[in-house]
Amino acid sequence: MSIGIWQIAIVVILVVLLFGRGKISSLMGDVAKGIKSFKKGMSDDNSSSNENSNNNSDNSNSDNK
Repeated sequence: MSIGIWQIAIVVILVVLLFGRGKISSLMGDVAKGIKSFKKGMSDDNSSSNENSNNNSDNSNSDNK
């Protein structure tokens, strides 16, 4: 009882009929913007945590001197 190509085609046709092609493409654009924002936020978080750890190690080195 696996999903065949015909079942997938029927679901795709129903989705296109219900939402329309323009609505689906705008939805995919919104999803892509969300993914880009998430990746940017994650890279900003990583860079700020690296800066914090560098500042902490600099402070500990100056304490040892």
